Amino acid sequence: MTFPRRIAPRFAVIFLALLIACSPNGGLGAPFSANPSPTAPPSITPTPFQPAPPTPTSTPRPLNIWVSPAVPDALRYEINDLGIPLVFEPDDAALRLDVGNSQSTWIYALVAPFPTVTDGVTLIGLQSAWVGTAPEPFAGSPLLMAESTQKALTALWGEPGAGAVRTVPPDDLLDTAWAEMPSWAVIPFESIEPRWKVLTIDGQSPVRKNFDPDAYPLVARFDLTCTEPCPLSPLPPLTATNRDPSKLTTLMMTGVTALVRATAYTMEVKGITYPGRDIGDWLREADITHISNEIPFDPACPPPNPNKKDLQFCSDPRYIELLEDVGTDVVELTGNHFQDRGSAATLYTLEMYNERGWPYYGGGADLEDARKPVIVEHNGNKLAFIGCNPVGPTFAWAREDDWPGAAPCDYKYMTEQIRQLRAAGYLPIATFQYHEYYSPEPRPWQQRDFRLLADAGAVIVSGSQAHFAQAKEFYNGAFIDYGLGNLFFDQMDIPVEGTRREFLDRHIFYDGRYLGVEFLTAMLEDYSRPQPMTPQQRSDFLTFIFEASGWITVEPTPTPTASLTLTPMTLPAPFTTLTPSP
Repeated sequence: MTFPRRIAPRFAVIFLALLIACSPNGGLGAPFSANPSPTAPPSITPTPFQPAPPTPTSTPRPLNIWVSPAVPDALRYEINDLGIPLVFEPDDAALRLDVGNSQSTWIYALVAPFPTVTDGVTLIGLQSAWVGTAPEPFAGSPLLMAESTQKALTALWGEPGAGAVRTVPPDDLLDTAWAEMPSWAVIPFESIEPRWKVLTIDGQSPVRKNFDPDAYPLVARFDLTCTEPCPLSPLPPLTATNRDPSKLTTLMMTGVTALVRATAYTMEVKGITYPGRDIGDWLREADITHISNEIPFDPACPPPNPNKKDLQFCSDPRYIELLEDVGTDVVELTGNHFQDRGSAATLYTLEMYNERGWPYYGGGADLEDARKPVIVEHNGNKLAFIGCNPVGPTFAWAREDDWPGAAPCDYKYMTEQIRQLRAAGYLPIATFQYHEYYSPEPRPWQQRDFRLLADAGAVIVSGSQAHFAQAKEFYNGAFIDYGLGNLFFDQMDIPVEGTRREFLDRHIFYDGRYLGVEFLTAMLEDYSRPQPMTPQQRSDFLTFIFEASGWITVEPTPTPTASLTLTPMTLPAPFTTLTPSP
C-alpha cells in the first residue's frame, strides 16, 4: 500500500514505536535470550503523535549599508544617491562598501602647491615619508590628506608613523598646503585642480597619457558586498574608476615660432626638421599641438640671411615640413609679421594650412575670418581658441575690405564670444600677441587685459608674443601665462640666456574640466634647436619665474634687462650668405 507523501512519515513514527514496545527486551538494550523465562505480557501504551519539526528558514536583513571610512567622497556620494539607509557598524549592515580587490579602482595623486620646484619622487622616498623617516624633499613636512585617503593608504601600507601624516578636511587641503610651503599632499584624482602640481612617483603621473596604473603605487580598490541572504539583487554597479583615459585630453601651447634668419639658415644646413629633434616627441605626444607661427610662407622668399638687418620676414614654403613633423594641429596667426610680404603671401600661407586641415585663428583672410574662434572636441572635452593682436602695426591687422592679417583686439567682441562659448559648454583658450618686454614681470596694463578675458570665462589666457618668458598667475579660476618665450627662433643672447629659456605648457583636461598645466622647459641651442633643460637649468628657471610670479621669495638677484625692440643679430662663423639653388 502507498500513502500520500505527507502521511508516510507519521505512519513510520507510529510503526517504529510499536516495534520497540513489542520487543522482548522492552527496547532497553538488554541482550536477547534464546530461552526467556515466562513473564506476563507487557502492557502496550500508545505513543502520542508528534509532528515533524519545521524546516529552518532565514530572515533577510533589512536593506541598509555600511560605508568604510576609507571610501573617497566621490564614491561615497554615489552610494548616497542610491537612497539606501546608512548604518554605523559593519556587523549591522546588509551591504558593505570597503577596501577590496577589483570592482572599483581609485587613483590618487601626490601633489604639492604649484610653485614647487621638485617634479617627482621615488616610491621608496614616499613610503619613507609615510612611516616618518622621510628624506628630502619631505623632511620635516607631514603628508597632508583627507581622513578617507589616510584610511585607504593605511589599508595598503599599514599605519603611518607618528607625526608623518596630518589629516585635513578636503575643502581646506589646498589652502593649507599653500600656506605651509614646502608641503606635500595626497588627493584622489578627481580632486586635482590647477593650483596643485602633480608630482611623479618613479616617473609615473596620472595626468599624463602614458600613465600605467599597474606601475603606480597610489591605487586603492573598493568592493560592494552583501551578507547572505542578500535583500538586494542584483547589487548596484560601482563606478569602475575615477580615471578613465578615454576622458583625458592634453594640449600643448607654445611660444614664438619664426623660421627666419639664423634658424632658417641652420635648417638649410642641418635639415628642415633639425630644430624639432630634441623636443619633437613632446609636441607629437599631445592630443592637440598649438603652434604660433608669426611668419608667412612665400615661394619668392630669398635664402635666409643670419645677419639680416631689417625685420621684414618670410619663410621658404619647404619649412612647413618642420611644423608637420612636430604634429601641428592648431595654428595661431596673431603675429605682427604675418603681413610682412603682403597679402599674396599671407593668403598663400592660409591655403597651405587649409590643405593640411590645420584650423587657424587670431588671423585670416579678412577681419571676419581672423576673429572667428576655432572649435575642437576631443575625448568629450570641448575646447575653443580665440586670439588677437593689440600691438599692430596697422598694416598687419586684418580689415573688412578683404585685407588679410592678424585679428586686432576688440575686447567687447572677444569677451562676448568667450561668454557665449562658455555658456555652450566650451572651455575657451584666449591668446595674445602682446607688447614685448624683456623682463619677467607683467605690466599693470598687461594684467588688466589678460584678466579681462579670464573674467569673461577663459580657462587659459596665454601670451604668445614673449621672446623672454614671463610670470604666471592663477586668477578667477583661470591660468594666465603672460609669456611662454620662444619655441623656434634664433635669439641666443638677448639678454644673457633670457631669450634662450623656453616654456612649453602642457595643459590637461578631463571629463569637461580643466585640471591644470605641466611646465616643460627647454634651452635654445644652435640658434634653432630647443633642448630639454638639465635638472639644474630647470630648477634655476622655475625658481626665477616663481619668484617673478610672486609665489616664492628667494635671495635678490639682478633682473636682466634689455631693449624692448628686436635688434638685428651679428653671428659668428660658420654663418655665411646662402645663395638660391639653381
